[in-house]
Amino acid sequence: MPTILDQLSAHRLVPVVVIDDAAQAGPLAQALVDGGLPVAEVTFRTAAAAEAIRAMSDRGDVLVGAGTVLTPAQVDAAVAAGAHYVVSPGTDRAVVERAQEHGVLALPGAVTATEVQAALALGLTTVKFFPAGTSGGAAAIAALAAPFGGIGFVPTGGVGPKNLGEYLALPSVKAVGGSWMVPRDRVAAGDLAGVRDLVAEAVRLASSLRP
Repeated sequence: MPTILDQLSAHRLVPVVVIDDAAQAGPLAQALVDGGLPVAEVTFRTAAAAEAIRAMSDRGDVLVGAGTVLTPAQVDAAVAAGAHYVVSPGTDRAVVERAQEHGVLALPGAVTATEVQAALALGLTTVKFFPAGTSGGAAAIAALAAPFGGIGFVPTGGVGPKNLGEYLALPSVKAVGGSWMVPRDRVAAGDLAGVRDLVAEAVRLASSLRP
């Protein structure tokens, strides 16, 4: 069976979702599936996050993760809701260890050599590179990958159609996260057909960029 990381790597794209109303979660999940990308990182930036994760996870056809996870308690809430992985903006030992206790994949943020080493010390093989756009972008990832040959990156923040190819061209990049496919205003307005089309276009673009 492929691991969660294998599945994320196969999809290459991770829609980063902010949901204000959990009732939007089911229709959004359907839009992702219809667009050809059954993956979502639901951020803990709103009170609806846990319920939204549960609604998506219960479908059984979407690989759902929790984003902006800052505390062990949020890890507990995410896993209880059915999250398959947890993502953090930075590397926090307590958060990573709680995820490991639950047996779920942790993707903490790391943009410096020191942070990458801290992640490696926790037994991780892949980190979130965030915020990618203001932390050196693809060039910084390539530089970090040289001394840390075994580590993978999931760049997020400032990534979009114009620079997607720069990141996906790097062997160390496992997948790329972004919100351009799932704009918060479109989700809130119920424009799921528009979201589906944006997702489908992102999938086509990523497929065209395969080496």
